[in-house]
Amino acid sequence: MAETRNFSKLHIAMFPWFAFGHMNPFLHLANELAKRGHQISFLLPKKALLQLESANLYPDLITFHVVAVPPVDGLPPGTETASEIHLSATAHLATAMDLTRDQVEQLLTQLKPNFVFFDFACWVPELAPKIGFKSVVYSVVSAASIAIALVPARNVPEDRPVTEADLAEPPPGYPSSTVVLRRHEARALTFISKDFGSGRTFYGRTATAMKECDAISFRTCREMEGQFCDYIGTQYNKPVILTGPVLPALGKSPLEGQWAEWLAGFRPGSVVFCAFGSQWILEKRQFQEMVLGFELTGYPFLVAVKPPAGEATVEEALPEGFEERVKSRGLVHGGWVPQPELLSHGSVGCFVTHCGFGSMWESLMSDKQIVLVPQLGDQILNSRILTEELNVAVEVERDEDGWFSKESLSKAVKSVMEEDGEVGSLVRRKHARWRETLAIHGFMDGYVDRFLEELHEL
Repeated sequence: MAETRNFSKLHIAMFPWFAFGHMNPFLHLANELAKRGHQISFLLPKKALLQLESANLYPDLITFHVVAVPPVDGLPPGTETASEIHLSATAHLATAMDLTRDQVEQLLTQLKPNFVFFDFACWVPELAPKIGFKSVVYSVVSAASIAIALVPARNVPEDRPVTEADLAEPPPGYPSSTVVLRRHEARALTFISKDFGSGRTFYGRTATAMKECDAISFRTCREMEGQFCDYIGTQYNKPVILTGPVLPALGKSPLEGQWAEWLAGFRPGSVVFCAFGSQWILEKRQFQEMVLGFELTGYPFLVAVKPPAGEATVEEALPEGFEERVKSRGLVHGGWVPQPELLSHGSVGCFVTHCGFGSMWESLMSDKQIVLVPQLGDQILNSRILTEELNVAVEVERDEDGWFSKESLSKAVKSVMEEDGEVGSLVRRKHARWRETLAIHGFMDGYVDRFLEELHEL
């Protein structure tokens, strides 16, 4: 196991939001800390345990503790994770998480950790003096998305819902940057003043966590988001410590089975792979426009998205005649796919993504061309980082209602896939440089080692 200087070993408890987009990054960090000899107690729902157990690389040091998720009005019976429900029901899941407080307090009292890492359970710092731990907010979204929407300078009104006009400009003191929202995109952030469980708004929950914790941590690096991290630290008057991207190595396990067999039929770098995460559900009309856009590119493609709203399967929602026209070169799949392994396959040449923060890092670490179709506010800001700041990707053009046409999707894909094209050449060159930076020996490990040093300083 890797050692971090001669520091004493820590016992760290982790209690992430009940969504795999949060639990997975927490577990990646747990693996990195356990690799250095530190003990991790990971609190999570039973259904999440069944899915994440195999990703625990150090079972002798990482122990899972199941938290029973209580029933809450508005949640289907048995719901434990965000992937089981529509985005509109997540406030009820947050209420359910809050109702686990007594269980969590009892577990932490027994475990007596040095630190507790959390994100949405904003009451964790209240338990710290009684039990004797330091609390750390571990944010698995970009620092830019916190800096633009969830800082005290944003001055979110308490007596009315926040509006698009309120959010049209960055908050006072926001770093000079192209990572901003266009005016019509500001509506994607209006959710921050809406209920997010137990009578708290999303803004209130986040701000409380960051005001009351001992330190704020981000899954990012200074080379990319240093100015946003500094701004957040100033806003909350807290130490801000960074873990780096903390990603498992792409392609550690070779792709096998049906996907490997299908991809083997295409030349290197020719396939367009699209995945939009577990929570984005398209309307049927936009879903059909999207798959027609992939057909229009002329490239072979694999699309992994959930069935559109109101449809039981992706197959029954496909445009008439579509399957027959693309049967030799196109697949639309409504279930889970091994995204990291697909991104490491030689036949894949382009990744079309919603630009969630995890997918953003995976796309950067891959050697695939990147096309972005963000939906949520943080995804839009992540897209600005890749397109405006780093120049490594192309975003699909959309109108002010968020609609993208088959032509705009096809145009974006073609622009990066054409090897001699100006856009494709530029993003390929810039992407290669950033990938080299992230892959430098010691870059990732250095961040985790420094992170541990800063924990000891706390």
